Amino acid sequence: MARRAKAVSESMHLPKPQGKSQLQRDTLRLLCSVLLKSGTRSEICRLLDPGVFQDPLQRVIFEEVRELGSVESRKLRELLPGRVTNRGFPDFDLHEFLAPHQATEEDIEKLFESALLLLDRSHPDEEQLAD
Repeated sequence: MARRAKAVSESMHLPKPQGKSQLQRDTLRLLCSVLLKSGTRSEICRLLDPGVFQDPLQRVIFEEVRELGSVESRKLRELLPGRVTNRGFPDFDLHEFLAPHQATEEDIEKLFESALLLLDRSHPDEEQLAD
């Protein structure tokens, strides 16, 4: 998968995400995006190791997104704040977390790149399935 993420990055001519926390946040933004189909979100969640989310808030957000499964993204956005609050983050603001809200096509590509890179980190010992 590492080679796939590198190829995607090179083909899109986008800069690498700046750090682990930003990479994780961008992946979560993608998972919460209304532009992502619920089945795609579920598959990404299935493949991601929760251990790659080192920030406690980001890990809880990921666990709740994964737990909600294939719900429509608007329903996910409705339910997520309460679920994260119930997990010990009373000041969580989904609207602020997902900012900026007007994502361009380039932004979405960057978010997908972040998810691919995080998937690579989830399974560092596995060979890429398809070259």
